[in-house]
Amino acid sequence: MKLLQTEILIAQHFKKSVFKNSAVYIITLFIGVLLLFAAFSGWDNYKNQNETSEKYQHESREDWLKNPDKNPHRMAHYGNFAFRKSTSLSVFEFGMEPFFGNAIFLEAHKQNTANFSEAGFSNSLLRFGEISTAMVLQILLPLLIFFLGFNAIAYERENGTLKLLLSQGISWKQLLWGKVLGIASVILMLFIPTIIVLLFIWLMLQNFTISADETFKMILFIVFHFIYLMFFCVIAVLVSASSKTSKKALVSLIGIWLILTIILPRTTQALGAYLYEAPSKVKFGSDIEKDILKQGDSHNPNDVHYKAIKDSLLRVYKVDSVQKLPFNYSGFIMTEGEKISSKIYNQHLEELLKVYAKQNSFSKAVSFLNPYIAMKNVSMGLSNTDYDSYIDFQKQAEIYRYNMAQKMNALQVKYISNKKPGPNDKPLTIGKEHWADVEEFHYEPKGITEVLKTEILSIISIVLWIIILFLLIRFASKNLKAV
Repeated sequence: MKLLQTEILIAQHFKKSVFKNSAVYIITLFIGVLLLFAAFSGWDNYKNQNETSEKYQHESREDWLKNPDKNPHRMAHYGNFAFRKSTSLSVFEFGMEPFFGNAIFLEAHKQNTANFSEAGFSNSLLRFGEISTAMVLQILLPLLIFFLGFNAIAYERENGTLKLLLSQGISWKQLLWGKVLGIASVILMLFIPTIIVLLFIWLMLQNFTISADETFKMILFIVFHFIYLMFFCVIAVLVSASSKTSKKALVSLIGIWLILTIILPRTTQALGAYLYEAPSKVKFGSDIEKDILKQGDSHNPNDVHYKAIKDSLLRVYKVDSVQKLPFNYSGFIMTEGEKISSKIYNQHLEELLKVYAKQNSFSKAVSFLNPYIAMKNVSMGLSNTDYDSYIDFQKQAEIYRYNMAQKMNALQVKYISNKKPGPNDKPLTIGKEHWADVEEFHYEPKGITEVLKTEILSIISIVLWIIILFLLIRFASKNLKAV
């Protein structure tokens, strides 16, 4: 503790001097109110979205089970819905959630994308981003840190007290770390109450029953944001120490803030999309349709591929018409068609995902130049509001859709006769009790292990930035001059 005695005295003196400025009270209070507003608006949004998802998921299930006796193929086209519930940490980090849909209609022979995103029902202001707790922590608090720290050492140099401090035996290293701790002590007055509120809301959302996975996510969310804010404290002090005047330090820090939080993220996104161009939604769907038709059309009785299947079945079972087969021929063909269309769709989807993966890899590579991008990636990953979580939902929904369609096809093959009913005959159906054989869809968010694997580059970049800043302080303490 004695080793830090000087640094703590410098930090305490800095903290006292900061609050002599009435503007600090106003800005701190404003950001504090903004944090509270962001936390409770996120809570309200989370509750509304999850209540809506639960309601319509239940209604979709009830509608499915209430269907009367029916042909299984008609049930496959009747379809089902898959809804994605938000995770508790999404209360604080909205990420990409407002722009991605949270519901997918699932039907046979067709893969739909998620719909009903919040952005789809909002005005264009949503493009500028909603006020979330993470946004305040990642963008506004760094600006406050720069406002507090721009004159931390530059002002001492301007009024001549810097020479006096150094002549009294205080080293540059002690001075730099003392000022960093001083800024951090002010920021912690906002950060700690915010975390207490977040923890309370987080516990309430889970009825005070928490899983180990969600606990680790929350701990990492807090730790990484604290490290991130400390990074800006160090930057503020280093820039102030290397500037001859407070004015130059302030201009430099505002420039750094603009580049890190606004210019570079927008440029990175646009450049990634330009370098690795993805096909449009229309072209993606059109290419899939073309490849399916090349392979064969299961609804066309004269299609070459399916005619070959029919001929082989007739030979194997030694019959001269599909009506004499011991199973439902249409159901068998629909099963084959579903396999082919799903395989082709998944092949095209994998190619598309490779393009998006390259775009995201570009963004993660830039995180080595910008800690804000790294922090944003980690924050979205932990709250399951990132792109990978959206794709994971799509994949889970597709697996469910395929199994549902094939279950209906299997029921058709087993129970539906090949003989077409006459005009006065009862339609070919099976009992409605079979609909319960298809289980209800439940989305499972990614666990902490998967999140860490996905965001490993961003985590490494944050660690590297911390190491670099320690080295910069060491270098600055040996080379800085009082004048």
